[in-house]
Parts: sequence; structure tokens; C-alpha cells
Amino acid sequence: MTVHRMMGIETEYGVLQPGQPMANPMALSAAVVVAYAQTLGEGATARWDYEGEDPLADARGFRLDRAAAHPDQLTDSPAERAAALGRFHRRRPGADEPASAATSLVLTNGARLYVDHAHPEYSSPEVTGPRDAVRWDRAGEEVMRRAAAALAAEPAMPDVALYKNNVDGKGQSYGTHENYLMDREVPFGDVVRYLTPFLVTRQVFTGAGRVGLGQRSEVPGFQLSQRADYIENDVGLETTFNRPIINTRDEPHADASRYRRLHVIVGDANLLEVATWLKLATTSLVLWLLEQDAVPLALDAMALDDAVAETRLVSHDTTLTHRLTLADGRQMTALEIQRVYLDVIRDALGEDVDGETRDVLDRWESLLTRLGEDPMSCAAEVEWVAKIRLLEGMRRRDGIGWDDPRLAALDLQWSDVRPERSIYQRLAASGAVELVVSPEEVAEAVHAAPTDTRAWFRGETIRRYGAGVAAAGWESVVLDVPGEEHLVRLPMAEPARGSREHVGEALDASADVTTLLEELRRRHG
Repeated sequence: MTVHRMMGIETEYGVLQPGQPMANPMALSAAVVVAYAQTLGEGATARWDYEGEDPLADARGFRLDRAAAHPDQLTDSPAERAAALGRFHRRRPGADEPASAATSLVLTNGARLYVDHAHPEYSSPEVTGPRDAVRWDRAGEEVMRRAAAALAAEPAMPDVALYKNNVDGKGQSYGTHENYLMDREVPFGDVVRYLTPFLVTRQVFTGAGRVGLGQRSEVPGFQLSQRADYIENDVGLETTFNRPIINTRDEPHADASRYRRLHVIVGDANLLEVATWLKLATTSLVLWLLEQDAVPLALDAMALDDAVAETRLVSHDTTLTHRLTLADGRQMTALEIQRVYLDVIRDALGEDVDGETRDVLDRWESLLTRLGEDPMSCAAEVEWVAKIRLLEGMRRRDGIGWDDPRLAALDLQWSDVRPERSIYQRLAASGAVELVVSPEEVAEAVHAAPTDTRAWFRGETIRRYGAGVAAAGWESVVLDVPGEEHLVRLPMAEPARGSREHVGEALDASADVTTLLEELRRRHG
């Protein structure tokens, strides 16, 4: 009876070279990853292990034929996997390895930093709850800030601007994907049925706000969500085109007989910490309800007539009065639908909840109430409100319309990772937004992994043994052990194992990977 479960966030950052609009974004993204790695020194990162990647498996019970897949879907490239692991017969990857192997790295905090298509992406380590998810997501912002600073300090390298947002203003969108580990016993049809209305309407408190309506901002205005206009399907496997509300990728990165990893792609990149915290916490609670196998009839009645269209309509309505049409013909506002979810979950939980779960329920209720009465009262917690408040002030002061390019420029500057350029950072420094984690906690999370998940083992082996770790992934760490004929893969199919409590003594007793392998074999078989 809690918000806690394994979860994490993957964020693709917008990237450009100031004054060079035609600069190659893939080359810029590679420069970002390499620059950050170089700030850490030798042995502070490891190559990515592609073993276990299965992006074409569909939760609806089939696998997309590889020949029919779009190239963007082939994230498990065998060529990259072989190069990164040296085919398990070479030692460390050598000078002849492809550049892609050097731009897909694992950090000491357990996160992955890599080039995903035309963007640098930070994938946070697995954490056990929403507050920690905020902490390691914020650590990702700091990683990107340091990478940009390293490039700016090197005259021979391009000056790169990075943005934690989801649109480029020219028709392209890039993702901020949430991941939740859930019980595989829950029928996927139930996930689709009950999660869809929730995801469509949660943008009232999770939206990051955006200047412009339409994929190319062809209509002047402001909307709640950065991603809403790019949602084109109810359900599907794709993530970079024909984007669905419910993504069907069945790649659990864990024991597939027990777990499903729900891959949520409809959400925004949030800078306001309360928005990130509540986004993850409330979604986790909906999944908890589904896992109880006793969903109340009230949620059956929330099915939408046209969920894709309603995603855009909710986003375009800053008054929060739009009435969504339900499958049974009734109409309700997004706030009313969210209230149904809140009430159902509160009743199902009862009084036996932990402190963070109680805080989530209270904040969820408070925001729904205040958004209905006076949205501006939520400016310290809800990102779209904080942004529109600032933009409306600029519009009144200068007498300008929503088509004025200065508003679009400010919208972009909001998400700049450079503190001296970021509008959001100025608000945070002035105390105008509420923080969930402290700067000290974020600074520690840049280099330290969560102690209560397998991310701790992943990050600590890299930190302690450097070159002794040939590669690492979500489900494994690959050791380069002297005397062993091949590289040694240590499987980690259970995300809760590999924590400091579980393997801390073994690591503390091991000065090198040879001793570590002996200790693990002795202690765990």
C-alpha cells in the first residue's frame, strides 16, 4: 500500500550549436557524451552492454519482424553490442571500435549516458520511489550542465546549448520516458483500459507548458503539455513516430516471468520538482490499484470516446474547463476525472500507508482543488502554471500576442541547462518554486548510485574497479578478469538484488575484480 516500486526516467535533451542552425545534432550529441566522460577521468565510466535488449517484443503478445521495423526501433543493434563487448573474446575495446561504443556509457551513479538518435540522453538508475526518481533525474540535469560547460571551456570544441524540453519548435519532438516495474499478472488490456484516461488527464498537473499549438506551432497560443500534439495513436510499439498514449514495448530488463516494465512516453520533461514527483507517484498508485485485481466500476466508466483527440483538447485548454466525451456519452473535465482516480485509490489504500504515500495523496487532492479554483495559486508546483504566469506578465508589459517570437524564445530559455541562461533556474534561486530534494542530495547523486537497487552494484563496480568492468547494462555487469578465458557476465535479473545491503560486504572485501568474482561465487554461488 505505497507509491514505492522500481522506477526511473529517460530524458532526451534538446541540442543545438548557437549561431549554427545546420550543425549536425548527432555529432553535437556525441561531443556532449564524450566531453562529460572526459571530465571524469579514466575508468569512471563503462561501455554499455546490449545483451538483453529486445525492443521489438510487443506486450500484446507478438514480436515485430525485424525487417518491418523502422530503423529508430532497432536500439539493440547487434553491431554495437558486439563492438561494445569486444565479441567476448577481446579484452577492452580497442582503437578500432566504432564511435557509437564510446558514446553509450554507464556512469558511477548507475545511469546510462548516450546518444539516442539525434539527442544526448540521460537514463536514470533504477530507484524505489518517486522522491529518489526526482533526485537522480535532477542529477541528470547536472550531468548535462557539466558536459556543456566542458565543451564551452575547450576552444577546439563546438559551443553546445542543451535544453530539458520536448520540442524544437519546427515539428520535431523528443521524449521523456517514465519506466515502472509492475506485476506481469496484470492483463495488458487492463493497463490500456484504466491507464489511458489517467494519462490523458494528468497533464493538468504534470504539463511543462508550451508556446504554440500544433506540431509546428502553426497556431498562436499556449498549452499545458509539450508532448500532447505529437500523440497520434491509442496503443502501439513506436516511440519516435505514430506515438501512442500506451506504449507496448515489452522489454522488462528483469525476470520476464514476474515483471512487466511499463514504458510511458506521453509525459513532459519537467523542471519543477513537484511536477516530476507527483507525475511518478500518482502513476505508480494507479498501477498499484491494477495489481490488486479489484478495480472499482467507477474506473470502468472513465473510458474515453476518442483518447487521442482528447489528449490535444485537454492540453489546449488553459482554463481547465474542457469537458472530455466519455465512451458512454457523458462529459467530464480533466479535473473531475482525476478526482475519480484519487478517490478510488484513496478508498482502496485505506489508512495503512507510509508517509510519502500520504503526502502524495494530500498533494494530489490539494492541487486538483486549487487548480479548479485558482490555477495561479499552483505556480510553485505546476510547471505550465509557472510558465504561463511569466509569459502573461511579458505579454501585458509589452502588449504582444502569442505569435510574438520573444515568447517562443523565452519558452526555450526556460529549459536551458546553463544556470546563467535558464529562466527556471532564476525562479528556483529566488525561491519561487518548491523543491523536493536538496542541492546537496543532487550533487551526491551525480556520482553515487541509489543504495537500495541493483544500480548500486553497477555503479560501485565501475567506481571501484574501473577498467576491470568491460561493460554494464540494466541486467548485467561484465567483468574483465585476468586469467579468465572470456569476459565474465554477472546477471542481475532481480532489480532489488545488488543493493548495498545485498552485496556491500563482498565489494568491501574485494580489492580487484579477481577477488570480487571469488567473493561473489563463495557468498552467492
